[in-house]
Amino acid sequence: MTAIRIEEDVRIPMSDGVTLSARIWRPADAESSPLPAILEYIPYRKRDHTRSRDETLHRWLAERGYASVRVDIRGSGESGGVLENEYLQRELDDGYTVIEWLARQPWCDGGVGMIGISWGGFSGLQLAAMQPPSLKAVVTVCSTDDRYADDIHTMGGCLLGDNLSWSSVMFAFNSLPPDPALRGEDWRSLWHQRLEADKPWLMEWLEHPSRDDYWRHGSVCEDYTAIRCPVMAVSGWADGYTNAVFRLMDKLTVPRQAIVGPWSHRYPHQGVPGPAIAFQQTVKGWWDRWLKGVDNGVDHAPMLRAWIQDAAAPATRYRARPGRWVSEATWPVPRIHTQTLYPSETGQLDSTPAPSGAAPVPLHSPLSLGLFAGKWCSYADGPDLPYDQREEDGGALNFETAALAESLELLGAPVLRLRVRADQPSAQVAVRLSDIAPDGAATRVSYGVLNLCHRDGHAQPQDLQPGSDVDVTIRLNELGHRFATGHRLRLSLSSSYWPLIWPAPQPVTLTVSPEATALDLPVRRVEPSEESAPVFAAPDDLQLAPVTEQRAADHRWRVQRDLEHATSELEVIMDNGTRTLEEVDLTLSDHTCERYWLSDGDPQSATGEVVSSYGLRRGDWRVETRTRTRLEADETGFYVTAELDAWEGDQRVFSRNWIRRIPRSRI
Repeated sequence: MTAIRIEEDVRIPMSDGVTLSARIWRPADAESSPLPAILEYIPYRKRDHTRSRDETLHRWLAERGYASVRVDIRGSGESGGVLENEYLQRELDDGYTVIEWLARQPWCDGGVGMIGISWGGFSGLQLAAMQPPSLKAVVTVCSTDDRYADDIHTMGGCLLGDNLSWSSVMFAFNSLPPDPALRGEDWRSLWHQRLEADKPWLMEWLEHPSRDDYWRHGSVCEDYTAIRCPVMAVSGWADGYTNAVFRLMDKLTVPRQAIVGPWSHRYPHQGVPGPAIAFQQTVKGWWDRWLKGVDNGVDHAPMLRAWIQDAAAPATRYRARPGRWVSEATWPVPRIHTQTLYPSETGQLDSTPAPSGAAPVPLHSPLSLGLFAGKWCSYADGPDLPYDQREEDGGALNFETAALAESLELLGAPVLRLRVRADQPSAQVAVRLSDIAPDGAATRVSYGVLNLCHRDGHAQPQDLQPGSDVDVTIRLNELGHRFATGHRLRLSLSSSYWPLIWPAPQPVTLTVSPEATALDLPVRRVEPSEESAPVFAAPDDLQLAPVTEQRAADHRWRVQRDLEHATSELEVIMDNGTRTLEEVDLTLSDHTCERYWLSDGDPQSATGEVVSSYGLRRGDWRVETRTRTRLEADETGFYVTAELDAWEGDQRVFSRNWIRRIPRSRI
């Protein structure tokens, strides 16, 4: 391995005089032998909160011949300015400037690649669409091409509970100061500048309930042809962003590859559920080809490599999922054909359409259905995967196949064509596909939701006409799953899915017409001559930044039912404990509690609240911030209340409260 040099705080100037802070790992001889740079551009505090993770990727790449660079975007970490929202044009312009600045450095040969997960994955796609001359290739992990369809805000036109959760995460993160050891004497003034600018972004997000220009900005699906450099897209079946990988493979026109494993929202070399893979080696091959011009066969690799999951007992967390890797030269692929199953009025799901005149079936789910749904985007930091679906199916409309005479392998997105009517002008439907084991255990393998006001698209939602049938199409999430012989498929419909999605404003009864309803399954034909896909190697032993734990982390999900008062609550504890980063003598602590509750039969009682505290300490220097965000709604409005308090030592130095009503429109 190459000897490397690490620069902890390199300032990159922006056009308005603000500087962004970079941490750079590069070979010690790079100035005499320039080489490509690889950029990760995110707001998650390279100095402390992502320090250990960064070592597993950036150090590894630098030791193998690249300059690897972590930049905190404007308003985060030691970077100047304030962070006012996600993916603003100012942020993208800054990123463009960073790319071209890197290309001009004496240790860089002029070529730059971008890698990133989540926000960083978005950044790579969005900046590629801006076509900076020096950006030669992108690796985007757990991101999306469509900010309205597949991000943490909405799904199928329904408001996600994670919209509140994620806003609260950034509300807390944006309140933290730079490290005085790097920033110097102006750390306090920069901190107070951030505190003055900080606010719950939730308020602005709720002002855009439909797919308008606000969400089109930063959605590269508006023009796939704007991306002109090679793209590798990566995700996992437990992640919230898997669907975008398949769209990118279908719609991009540049050289492209996809990897989809069993993972949650993590880089694959730290992938959970396992198996994790040697992702660093995989991306090095990608960079060798597109940044160094090495003829290593990357051009001829399969477009898609996917982990087909075998049946597993339902669990809220897994160490690993059984299965195997498969590969496809292109996507879509001819070997995948559609098999259609039809629900009957008596609950069967088979290849025979329901007869004309089959009796419509009513559906009125309890509002608490969804408490065992898990998180929209699993982080595998706690028990956040869906629990045994038998806990939910009692309040759902279920259709089930007979036991399978032979295994059935699916790869792609199931699609439900549904005829339904509602007794209210606003309604939603949730659809789940589960693998039913011989003992009856039900493991959810895919799901989809639709706000029926968005039945004709998300740009201009329209109220339903109560009592009138509508034909809708619901595309479930992409999946790669093999149903074993003797197992059954269960299709479950519900009129609520709380708190994964916010409930419709009034109690709703849906009526489903089986004769006009069908489920299309993407069946992957397994050929006897099919070659086994290359198996990824296990990851290298990961070199982590040294950390001393003072207080252990504690992650829990608790469902509570009050039978006397007919209330239901989900409490999510995300306590990351207290730990000291030895390299920089910095002690971190953070604790978040999310609560979601409602009263049976009253959708307007639905309430979500997130309370967080974050602390930083070194010697006599000690700061802490506390945030609280609460969301409620009635038929005409959403109501946000929020608090922010900041302490330096024992003195409270900042406090602000918000009370805001946002009109509610068809969401």
